[in-house]
Amino acid sequence: MQSAALNAPPGPSPIHPLKAFCKKIVRWYFSTLDLENPQVAHRICQLIPAQCPFERDVMFLGHQLCHIPPMCKLNPAYDEFVELRFKALVFLADQCGEDVSQYC
Repeated sequence: MQSAALNAPPGPSPIHPLKAFCKKIVRWYFSTLDLENPQVAHRICQLIPAQCPFERDVMFLGHQLCHIPPMCKLNPAYDEFVELRFKALVFLADQCGEDVSQYC
Protein backbone atom coordinates (compact mmCIF):
# COMPACT_ATOMS: atom_id res chain seq x y z
CA MET A 1 0.00 0.00 0.00
CA GLN A 2 1.43 3.38 -1.02
CA SER A 3 1.05 6.47 1.06
CA ALA A 4 -0.56 9.67 -0.23
CA ALA A 5 2.78 11.50 -0.02
CA LEU A 6 4.30 9.21 -2.64
CA ASN A 7 1.47 9.89 -5.09
CA ALA A 8 1.48 13.66 -4.66
CA PRO A 9 2.95 15.70 -7.51
CA PRO A 10 6.26 17.34 -6.76
CA GLY A 11 5.90 20.91 -5.51
CA PRO A 12 8.01 23.86 -6.48
CA SER A 13 11.60 23.53 -5.42
CA PRO A 14 12.40 25.56 -2.33
CA ILE A 15 14.61 28.61 -2.71
CA HIS A 16 18.18 27.88 -1.77
CA PRO A 17 18.81 29.44 1.68
CA LEU A 18 21.88 31.34 0.46
CA LYS A 19 19.90 32.91 -2.41
CA ALA A 20 17.12 33.94 -0.04
CA PHE A 21 19.65 35.45 2.35
CA CYS A 22 21.35 37.40 -0.46
CA LYS A 23 17.98 38.74 -1.64
CA LYS A 24 17.20 39.95 1.88
CA ILE A 25 20.58 41.66 2.16
CA VAL A 26 20.17 43.46 -1.18
CA ARG A 27 16.64 44.54 -0.35
CA TRP A 28 17.70 45.74 3.10
CA TYR A 29 20.65 47.68 1.63
CA PHE A 30 18.49 49.49 -0.93
CA SER A 31 15.75 50.28 1.59
CA THR A 32 18.16 51.74 4.17
CA LEU A 33 20.37 53.65 1.76
CA ASP A 34 20.43 57.36 2.65
CA LEU A 35 21.41 59.77 -0.05
CA GLU A 36 23.67 62.61 1.00
CA ASN A 37 25.48 63.45 -2.23
CA PRO A 38 23.66 65.22 -5.09
CA GLN A 39 26.02 63.74 -7.69
CA VAL A 40 25.12 60.21 -6.57
CA ALA A 41 21.40 61.07 -6.67
CA HIS A 42 21.78 62.47 -10.20
CA ARG A 43 23.63 59.33 -11.31
CA ILE A 44 20.91 57.08 -9.85
CA CYS A 45 18.22 59.05 -11.69
CA GLN A 46 20.19 58.74 -14.94
CA LEU A 47 20.87 55.00 -14.60
CA ILE A 48 17.44 53.80 -13.48
CA PRO A 49 14.84 54.55 -16.18
CA ALA A 50 11.46 56.09 -15.36
CA GLN A 51 9.66 53.41 -17.33
CA CYS A 52 10.49 49.95 -18.57
CA PRO A 53 12.95 50.24 -21.48
CA PHE A 54 11.81 46.92 -22.96
CA GLU A 55 8.22 47.96 -23.66
CA ARG A 56 7.89 48.56 -27.39
CA ASP A 57 5.39 48.92 -30.19
CA VAL A 58 6.74 47.11 -33.25
CA MET A 59 5.82 49.25 -36.25
CA PHE A 60 6.08 48.47 -39.96
CA LEU A 61 5.15 51.01 -42.61
CA GLY A 62 3.24 53.05 -40.04
CA HIS A 63 1.17 50.11 -38.78
CA GLN A 64 1.57 48.50 -35.38
CA LEU A 65 2.44 44.84 -35.82
CA CYS A 66 2.63 43.91 -32.17
CA HIS A 67 3.18 45.27 -28.70
CA ILE A 68 5.94 43.98 -26.43
CA PRO A 69 4.71 44.38 -22.84
CA PRO A 70 6.96 45.67 -20.05
CA MET A 71 8.94 42.85 -18.50
CA CYS A 72 10.60 44.78 -15.68
CA LYS A 73 8.22 43.30 -13.12
CA LEU A 74 9.90 39.95 -13.75
CA ASN A 75 13.09 41.35 -12.19
CA PRO A 76 13.06 40.42 -8.49
CA ALA A 77 14.77 43.70 -7.52
CA TYR A 78 12.51 45.93 -9.66
CA ASP A 79 10.60 47.41 -6.72
CA GLU A 80 13.81 48.22 -4.86
CA PHE A 81 15.29 49.99 -7.89
CA VAL A 82 12.13 52.06 -8.39
CA GLU A 83 12.12 52.95 -4.70
CA LEU A 84 15.78 53.98 -4.86
CA ARG A 85 15.10 56.19 -7.89
CA PHE A 86 12.17 57.78 -6.10
CA LYS A 87 14.34 58.47 -3.03
CA ALA A 88 16.93 60.13 -5.26
CA LEU A 89 14.27 62.32 -6.91
CA VAL A 90 12.82 63.35 -3.55
CA PHE A 91 16.31 64.13 -2.20
CA LEU A 92 17.14 66.31 -5.19
CA ALA A 93 13.80 68.14 -5.09
CA ASP A 94 13.37 68.62 -1.33
CA GLN A 95 16.84 68.92 0.12
CA CYS A 96 18.82 70.26 -2.85
CA GLY A 97 16.03 72.40 -4.28
CA GLU A 98 16.71 71.22 -7.83
CA ASP A 99 14.27 70.84 -10.71
CA VAL A 100 13.79 67.10 -11.35
CA SER A 101 11.46 67.44 -14.34
CA GLN A 102 14.30 66.31 -16.63
CA TYR A 103 14.09 62.84 -15.04
CA CYS A 104 10.32 62.40 -15.39
